Amino acid sequence: MAAVTAYIGLGANLAQPREQLAAAFDELARLPRTRLVARSALYRSAPLGYTEQPDFINAVARLETGLPPEALLAALHEIEIRHGRERSFANAPRTLDLDLLLYGDETSERAGLRLPHPRMHERAFVLAPLVELDPDVEIPGRGRAVDWLARCSGQRIERIAA
Repeated sequence: MAAVTAYIGLGANLAQPREQLAAAFDELARLPRTRLVARSALYRSAPLGYTEQPDFINAVARLETGLPPEALLAALHEIEIRHGRERSFANAPRTLDLDLLLYGDETSERAGLRLPHPRMHERAFVLAPLVELDPDVEIPGRGRAVDWLARCSGQRIERIAA
């Protein structure tokens, strides 16, 4: 299988979030048949949904991978588990969240694997670091990420020093 460009969303708001993301970037770089090509700056964002929790630290990674999307997603879940991720309820605080945002231009509605990520176009904390890495990136079926980012202007997000 030829290498495919994949974008991974990273987020954390528990147990030293910056360190969680730094370790996760390192683990992404060590995935088999995968190369970490770029990492965005870190962004602080207000929680969505359940708001009685600390702000999140978010970023996006660009990978070149020979892993099929199912295997890549499984590897992301394994990294989350190693970081103590618990899925107690929707939008709960977390030590680490890794989302497969884009996998080439693939679209999928399979159980457990939806591509592109179904809510990425509504979230400034995904779109700002994604557009930082690739200002021209397209979300399959939705259009340019930069155009969606403009629609998220009411969401609180700030780029922070690494």
